[in-house]
Amino acid sequence: MPQWDVLVAGGGNAALCAAIAAARAGCRVLIVEGAPKFYRGGNTRHTRNMRCAHDHATDTLTGPYSEEEFFDDLMRVTGGNTDQDLSRMMIAQSKPMLDWIQQQGVRFQPSLGGTISLGRTNSFFLGGGRSMLNALYRTAQGLGVEVRYEHEVVALDIEKGHFRSATVRHPAGTETITAASFVAACGGFQADFDWLKEGWGGKAENFLIRGTPNNRGTVTRMLIDQGVRQIGDPSQCHAVAIDARAPRYDGGIITRLDCVVLGVVVNQNAERFYDEGEDIWPKRYAIWGRLVADQPGQQAYIIFDAPNIERFMPSLYPPISDPTLAGLARKLDLDPVRFEETITGFNAAVIGGRPFDTNHKDGNTTRGLAIDKTNWAQRIETPPYYAYPVRPGITFTYLGVKVGHDARMLMADGTASDNMFAAGEIMAGNVLGQGYAAGIGMTIGSVFGRIAGQEAAKHAA
Repeated sequence: MPQWDVLVAGGGNAALCAAIAAARAGCRVLIVEGAPKFYRGGNTRHTRNMRCAHDHATDTLTGPYSEEEFFDDLMRVTGGNTDQDLSRMMIAQSKPMLDWIQQQGVRFQPSLGGTISLGRTNSFFLGGGRSMLNALYRTAQGLGVEVRYEHEVVALDIEKGHFRSATVRHPAGTETITAASFVAACGGFQADFDWLKEGWGGKAENFLIRGTPNNRGTVTRMLIDQGVRQIGDPSQCHAVAIDARAPRYDGGIITRLDCVVLGVVVNQNAERFYDEGEDIWPKRYAIWGRLVADQPGQQAYIIFDAPNIERFMPSLYPPISDPTLAGLARKLDLDPVRFEETITGFNAAVIGGRPFDTNHKDGNTTRGLAIDKTNWAQRIETPPYYAYPVRPGITFTYLGVKVGHDARMLMADGTASDNMFAAGEIMAGNVLGQGYAAGIGMTIGSVFGRIAGQEAAKHAA
């Protein structure tokens, strides 16, 4: 007889939702989390909100967000590179998730000041991701779920798509754990730079990892090597522009910068390279990591002026400032002449005049530039002038394992595993072939975590 009904690998949102769902179904559940207790939870520690469909405004949401609008947003950010049936199912299941997650002890609050265009679509966790995690851990352990920290899965015994056991390494040695069902909810491979280089080449050396150094994709690699169908490719990921002064690992949400739409972005040649006003910020912020990755040295600079300093959520690090454009350029080690030409040329091309509103495309544009800014174009003319240096910050990768509507892993030969399930970043590529919309990672983790736990429990029964 297996030692456990359900073994869950991982300790973040997806893993906890799976463990809670299985425990509520009467199962004996074990979570093995590779990180120490202080660092438990992977990227969930750094999140602050989740995107769910809902029919009306609430105490914490300013208006309705229909399933169809959610689906349209997903299609726009992914360019249609998604499993549409699976995504529609996830979006439909995100509606009851808002109530279910609160029943597990999670609390929401109204959107924070400076979070551009999210008050209607995204529910913010009271106290942030760490508080959300603590609530889920309290609930899981109250239901009898056992949690073991610093327990890393290092081998899997799988026979013809059937999970038999996992070998786990911990401070006291290694042990083999058997279970009737297995749920993989242990993140992507973003902390494995050799794997990142398979998709990005040498430029990956200049990437920063927003979350834990524990997410190295070891379980993903083992599953694929043992016959689980791979989905996605190693170059697709959630990559944003974060402060270049952030640490190599674990900088989290406080190093993200949301001020791109308020100014212009230049590279090390002091040249703009993309339309900063293409769309509403939550639908476009996650393209900027890839854009910066393609620039010289994988670095760029967000430039804006005094009226905009209060319009966005500040970073951990203060902006670099100077009363003159030339002085700012010198502080950034940019060519002052070329930098001033870029900014003054941009200013001369602005033909705005409509009320400035980051919640909607305002049509304030430039005209005649090689790359026009199509919305929120404002002259950068009021000192002091500000800049943030940015590099690509990788949140999580999209290469992972294929699943069906029941979160069950599919094998390379097209058959479904009878007792292996996946949730969260390890299967996010089923929904996110490319691109990202704010808060959808938590949606994927919560919805598929709950389903994986329920289905794992059915098999164990």
